[in-house]
Amino acid sequence: MSLLSDLAKINLSNTTEKIIAEYIWIGGGSGMDLRSKARTLPSNVTDPAKLPKWNYDGSSTNQATGDNSEVILYPQAVFKDPFRGGNNILVICDAYTPAGEPIPTNKRHSAAEIFSHPDVTAEEPWYGIEQEYTLLQKDTKWPIGWPVGGYPAPQGPYYCGIGADKAYGRDIVDAHYKACLYAGIDISGINGEVMPGQWEFQVGPVVGIAAADQLWAARYILERITEIAGITVSFDPKPVPGDWNGAGAHTNFSTKSMRHEGGIDVIKKAIEKLGKRHQEHIAAYGEGNERRLTGRHETADINSFSWQGVANRGASVRVGRDTEKAGKGYFEDRRPSSNMDPYIVTSKIAETTILWKP
Repeated sequence: MSLLSDLAKINLSNTTEKIIAEYIWIGGGSGMDLRSKARTLPSNVTDPAKLPKWNYDGSSTNQATGDNSEVILYPQAVFKDPFRGGNNILVICDAYTPAGEPIPTNKRHSAAEIFSHPDVTAEEPWYGIEQEYTLLQKDTKWPIGWPVGGYPAPQGPYYCGIGADKAYGRDIVDAHYKACLYAGIDISGINGEVMPGQWEFQVGPVVGIAAADQLWAARYILERITEIAGITVSFDPKPVPGDWNGAGAHTNFSTKSMRHEGGIDVIKKAIEKLGKRHQEHIAAYGEGNERRLTGRHETADINSFSWQGVANRGASVRVGRDTEKAGKGYFEDRRPSSNMDPYIVTSKIAETTILWKP
């Protein structure tokens, strides 16, 4: 039992009822600034309401001043910990002042208010989020598998490709897939993307704010796995300039009314609402998205809204052929960037399509 890896794999449940809870929150940096720290709890807990609040030094995360630095963590969602195993848990939290006010970077609080509205609850909004990301060499910040300072062959063979000259980082991707399933995340699939070194995983369908909780947990797990592998993960919407695809977080959306007979008419009305608030949504859909939404590489131009044409991957919003054929189902908002905040995006779509009265 002298190896570090052996010690890290000790199963605590064989010797104690105590567990380790890893509290996870979003820092005040880039918007993708995940932080975490661990504490010991006396026994197994699966209900976030039964977990203790905790605190951290907000002055070290750009979320408080040094003379009033305490920020309080409120547990909101619990997942099994795939790194420590046993009864240990990952805890998604949001952040508040000691007086109980959400701090400015806490986007979950306002999202929860929208999702708790009776009209939204009645519609049981489903989300399926397609999270694209790029694996980078740690020291060069260049995609893995690419020649240092150079470029691979042009795009074409990499999307869902196999082979050592097409699929770079599959071991990391599969490890992440299994870790998410173990954690209890509703991850529904993975695939290699159009640009080599870029991959995608999908979370959903999941109801309401739980979709955002799960996506943040999946992002955390991915960051931890790449940490172990000695590489970095980028959620930049256009990690490599030029004739290479960007990275998005296409968000599929459906309400109860859309899933019932005649739902296609509800879908069309919802999309029309989205079009009327296009710029407002673009402003909320991630930083640097103007580098991705150019009208090329399977995107619509950032300055215009489009949705006509079934199965059109160059549209702002896409309606699939299955939905058109069935006359009900869902639509895909293709505008969110890979670095979007799912609390903002999911609640924004619900607010516009369900609550907003133009």
